[in-house]
Amino acid sequence: MIIGAGLAGCEAAWQAAKRGISVDLYEMRPGVMTGAHTGGDLAELVCSNSLGSNLKDRASGVLKEELRLAGSLLVECAEKAAVPAGNALAVDRKLFSSEIEKKLHSCHNVHIIREEVREIPADRPVIIASGPLSSSAISAEITKLCGTDNLFFFDAIAPIVEHDSIDLTIAYAGSRYSKNEDDDGDYINCPFNRQEYETFVTELTAAKRIPLKSFEEQIEQGVAAGKMSFFEGCLPVEILAGRSIQALAFGPMRPVGLIDPRTGKRPWAVLQLRQDNLSGSLYNLVGFQTNLLQKEQERVFRMIPGLANAQFVRYGQMHRNTYICAPGTLTAALNMIDHPQVFFAGQLCGVEGYMGNIAAGLLAGINAARTIQGQDPLTLPEEMISGSLFHYIATADGKHFQPMKANFGILPPLENSPRSKRERYQLYSQRALEKAAAIFGEEL
Repeated sequence: MIIGAGLAGCEAAWQAAKRGISVDLYEMRPGVMTGAHTGGDLAELVCSNSLGSNLKDRASGVLKEELRLAGSLLVECAEKAAVPAGNALAVDRKLFSSEIEKKLHSCHNVHIIREEVREIPADRPVIIASGPLSSSAISAEITKLCGTDNLFFFDAIAPIVEHDSIDLTIAYAGSRYSKNEDDDGDYINCPFNRQEYETFVTELTAAKRIPLKSFEEQIEQGVAAGKMSFFEGCLPVEILAGRSIQALAFGPMRPVGLIDPRTGKRPWAVLQLRQDNLSGSLYNLVGFQTNLLQKEQERVFRMIPGLANAQFVRYGQMHRNTYICAPGTLTAALNMIDHPQVFFAGQLCGVEGYMGNIAAGLLAGINAARTIQGQDPLTLPEEMISGSLFHYIATADGKHFQPMKANFGILPPLENSPRSKRERYQLYSQRALEKAAAIFGEEL
C-alpha cells in the first residue's frame, strides 16, 4: 500500500511495481481536496514548475543524474514535458502529470485507488507519502504512529499570468550573462529603475494579506511550542521585502547578468517570468510566492514594469505544510525504527524540493519491495546527494529540524579538498555519480 499519489508516491509505486510487487496506490483527490491543489491529477505540482538545475556542478543537477542512473520514472516524464528554462528542468504541469498517469495506468502491477486512507496498517509494508498537505485523518494516524506531534511550517506559491498580457515593449526576453543583443532567452525580464523598485517595495510590504483563519489555533499552539514558522526556502515575497528595502534586489529580483538590451545597462532590479506550460501561453512570477489578498496581488503586481495589464490565471496563496520529526523516527533507509515495515517518503519525511521528494519515493519504493522479497533495505552512500539527504534527516538535531534541500554542504568532506569552490563541486559530483553508478548498476 502507498498512501498518496504525489511525486514521491508515484515514483515509489513505479519502483516497487517494476520489481514485481503488486501496488495499491491510494489518492484521496479529487474526492477530498487540499487547500492548494486544483484537481485530481497525479503528481500535481502545487508550487513552481521548475525541478531545479540540470548542471552537474549543482547539487540539484547531480541529484537528477543519480535518479537517471536509478531509472526514475518522474525524471523521464519531466524530460518529456520540459519547457524552456535555461539550465533548469522546468515542465508543463498538465503534460507532466498526464505522462506519469499514463505510465502508471499502463503498468499491470499498479492499481490506482481514489479513496482517502484513514488508518495506517503498521503490520505490513506500507509507504506513507501523503505529502505536506496530508488530511487531518491521516495526520492524526501519523501522530499516533510516530508518538510525537507533527511539525508544521507555512509555504506559499507564486502567481501565474497570461503571456499575451505581458507588455513586451517594456519587458524583454533574455538569460543571465547573455552577450547576444538578439538573445531569445528562456525568461522574460521586467526591469525596475530605483524609484520604481522602492515604490513597489513600499506598496508590497503595506499590502493586505489573507488571514490564515483555518490555521489560527495551530499557529497559536505551534508558535508557543517553537514548532511553527515560515520556511526560509519559500518565504512569501512580502515577508522577505519587509526585512530591508534591498532584500528583494539581493534576492529573487537581483539584476546580475540581466542587461536590458534597450538601454545597454543593468536595471536596479528585475522580476523574472518563467514559462509555465509547453505552449508558452502561461508564465509564473519567479520567487514571488505570496499570501496577499487577490485584489492586492492585482494592484501591487501590476506595478511591475511590463505587467500593468497582467491577467492572472492563478493567484499566489499560502498553505500549511506538514512533516514528521525524522531524526529518531526514521532510518536512512526511510523506514521507521519502531515499525520497520512502514516507510515515509516525500516532504513528509523531511526532504525539501521536488527532486528530493522524488528521490525519497524512489528509495522507499525500492526498499518496500526488498522488504517484501526478504532482502535487507538499501542504504545509499553518504557521498551521494540522495544518500546525504537521507542520512541527514535520520541523524539531524530533532529540536531544530526543518526539511533539507539537496546541497553540497551536507556531503562528507573530500580528501585533499581544493580551495576553489568550483573544483570542489566538480569533485563532489564525480564522487557522487561514481557511487550511484555502482549502487544502481547492481540494484537494476
